[in-house]
Amino acid sequence: MASLPRKWGRSREHMPIYEYECRECQNRFESLVLDSTPPECPACQATDLERLMSLSSVSSDGTKKRNLEHGRKKAQKTQDEKAHAEHEAIHHHHH
Repeated sequence: MASLPRKWGRSREHMPIYEYECRECQNRFESLVLDSTPPECPACQATDLERLMSLSSVSSDGTKKRNLEHGRKKAQKTQDEKAHAEHEAIHHHHH
């Protein structure tokens, strides 16, 4: 069996997924953290979270997919909010 190219090796398998507990509703969840933006609780959208010590850095494909989907939805929400704010600013400015 041929070995995988270096770019497909270990570094690709380790994603920055952390376990959190929401201080508002005590929901525990994992989140993919790609930048300095703090994650929000998927149950109540609070950002007052405690990062927990994880027993393992391994995550399932299901967890990765859920976190990626959550990230996409969050990015789309931010994009929609910016577009709405720009629309309001343009229309408010012209009146």
